Amino acid sequence: MAFFLETLLGGLMAGMLYSLVALGFVLIFKASGVFNFAQGAMVLFGALAMARFSEWIPVWTGMDSLWLANVLAFAVAAVVMFLVAWLVERLVLRHLVNQEGATLLMATLGIAYFLEGLGQTLFGSNIYKIDIGMPKDPVFILDSLFPGGVLINKEDLYAALIAAAMVALLTVFFQKTSTGRALRAVADDHQAAQSIGIPLNRIWVIVWCVAGVVALVAGMIWGSKLGVQFSLATVALRALPVVILGGLTSVPGAIIGGLIIGVGEKLSEVYLGSYVGGGIEIWFAYVLALGFLLIRPQGLFGEKIIDRV
Repeated sequence: MAFFLETLLGGLMAGMLYSLVALGFVLIFKASGVFNFAQGAMVLFGALAMARFSEWIPVWTGMDSLWLANVLAFAVAAVVMFLVAWLVERLVLRHLVNQEGATLLMATLGIAYFLEGLGQTLFGSNIYKIDIGMPKDPVFILDSLFPGGVLINKEDLYAALIAAAMVALLTVFFQKTSTGRALRAVADDHQAAQSIGIPLNRIWVIVWCVAGVVALVAGMIWGSKLGVQFSLATVALRALPVVILGGLTSVPGAIIGGLIIGVGEKLSEVYLGSYVGGGIEIWFAYVLALGFLLIRPQGLFGEKIIDRV
């Protein structure tokens, strides 16, 4: 039972990180109605900015406090992501208002390649580390219930708590603010939203800024765990099944989908991997997503679109 709980908790903590990355997809889709293939590049760019500024700021300022240096690095990196979001809206999206979804999709592909190249130019192409002070030692819990207790990784626990806090803030943003409601209106119909006075350009800037901060937090966490390298851009591929499962238009769907994928990956690898030769954790999520595409393509919480003619 203790081993099962260890696997379950590990899956839940991994699932929260998947949810955080998936939220970036949901944010952009709700604002523009297009799938943002640049999300992985945004995660990479944010992680590179955080890693490099955390190195440069102590050199520039001479400060010895790691905590303060990380806070300043995060603030500067967030400003950089805001600037990137503003430039994306001003130079790309503003000229594509009311265009077809395929046009916007191709635009995000171009943005992805541009951000990867810009990140390499500004911050270098080496492997960098991010040390935000999260403890990496394992800890045993529930010693009184199970012999030896249940082993969990402190770093995974802290990362999951940070992701959960970000998810909670975004949920409140969408449900309780006028900007969140305007964002949903823009996603439903650009022209109708403009006709009632919703400033489309401003909404897009806001949502890309929020998505940029989400990508920065996700990149910071994944970079702390795995190191910052250009393969980090592929972390977004791990979130694709999450948005398919939860629904492209649903913030709660991204949360539930991430938890389901995280737990499913861990449990299937542990309890079914030996029967299929291992490696089930790599493809489990995609097989599950494929099944949902066949049965319920809008996902668990997505809105079913009905066209009337």
